[in-house]
Amino acid sequence: MEPEFVDIGGARTATYVLTPDGESAGDVVLCHGTPWSAQVWAEVAWRLSCSHRVFLWDMPGYGRSPKNAPVDLCTQMRRFATLVSHWGLDQPHVVAHDIGAAVALGAHLLHDVDYADLFLWDAVVLDPWGSPFFRLVAQHADVFSQLPAALHTALLDEYISGAANDRLTITWLDTLTRPWRGATGQPAFYRQIAALTPTHTRPLTARLSRTRCPVRIGWGAEDPWLPLKQAYNLQSQFPGTPKVIELKDVGHLAPVEAPQAVAHAIGEWLEGASVGQGCGDLGGGLVEVGEEVAAEGVGGGAGGVGGDVEGGDDAAAGVVDGDGDGAEA
Repeated sequence: MEPEFVDIGGARTATYVLTPDGESAGDVVLCHGTPWSAQVWAEVAWRLSCSHRVFLWDMPGYGRSPKNAPVDLCTQMRRFATLVSHWGLDQPHVVAHDIGAAVALGAHLLHDVDYADLFLWDAVVLDPWGSPFFRLVAQHADVFSQLPAALHTALLDEYISGAANDRLTITWLDTLTRPWRGATGQPAFYRQIAALTPTHTRPLTARLSRTRCPVRIGWGAEDPWLPLKQAYNLQSQFPGTPKVIELKDVGHLAPVEAPQAVAHAIGEWLEGASVGQGCGDLGGGLVEVGEEVAAEGVGGGAGGVGGDVEGGDDAAAGVVDGDGDGAEA
């Protein structure tokens, strides 16, 4: 699927829409984080599109959107609010990963966009966030952007593969690093890190108790970037103590490491949507990797989680419903 480019606040933005063959049961919007793109949701989106219209975007600065736009979180929050209106969506289901969670919450809490509900995965919201490497780059982005290409590639590969609990496949590693290589990609990679700051998420934390829709939280139990205890810290900030879904043996990249388990959790959240085998033609563009991931899996960590997850046997499949008792990273 080739993206449709739309102008959002002066930024050319790659967007994607997947539709079911029959009547849609509702609208689902998937938001990515950093340094990712809509591509991380490829297989999950394919599965959800059996029953729902699925909307995705590459935030400006990421994926197939141009990399010369401002990429700070405040700007992305405004863009997402504008994009939901552009799509003509009325209270969609929103699923957001990493800084995508902050972007989705910002559109909701700061720009009054209403959702049917909100599912947050390994969410970058509460302090502290950002690894020591992330903070080092933020302070010296100009220096890192001038690294020799071979050193940058080695650093980039290690950084991105380190987000998963187990090594990514060569296909996935190439897909996730490709936008950040070359004369344009290398400086853009460090520039987007430098633009991201907890200063822009703190106004959200002060307003989480004002969230106007049901929330659910998903987390990789072995997330090396954001420890599991953050899921329960986040849970305590929302009204109604949202349910936490833990994925055993999964790191920060749950949609890539365990797409079947993530799709199953989202399907249950959507009240039994049929998301088991995927529907329609994957085609190229956005979901090109989905076919390969479905065939290959994503390293050893995903192997224990990526199988079909049957209701009532979640723990055996690597899915744990967390209740907040005794959760430690």
